[in-house]
Amino acid sequence: MSYQSCPDWPDLMEIAPDLQFKHLTAREAQLPGEALMKVPEVALDDAAICCDAEHHVYYAKHTDPRVVDALKASHWFDLTEWTVSGPGRSVSGT
Repeated sequence: MSYQSCPDWPDLMEIAPDLQFKHLTAREAQLPGEALMKVPEVALDDAAICCDAEHHVYYAKHTDPRVVDALKASHWFDLTEWTVSGPGRSVSGT
């Protein structure tokens, strides 16, 4: 697997210090099948996602918009959702 740490990592560490965001392809992130079925036209090796794959949290600003839309109905969280109303709320102190 090849990945690159997100260049916005200093800002992301302030928002969600327990997460580590990396730039991956949709294939490398092993996105859920129910999300991938919504975007059959997306080439998994070309679609980018910025995420903490272990915690199923993505950073929409650096993620292919088609992937963002597909993930909305899955168990993955947008970073804002994670910190405001999701599992990260108690961790981030909000």
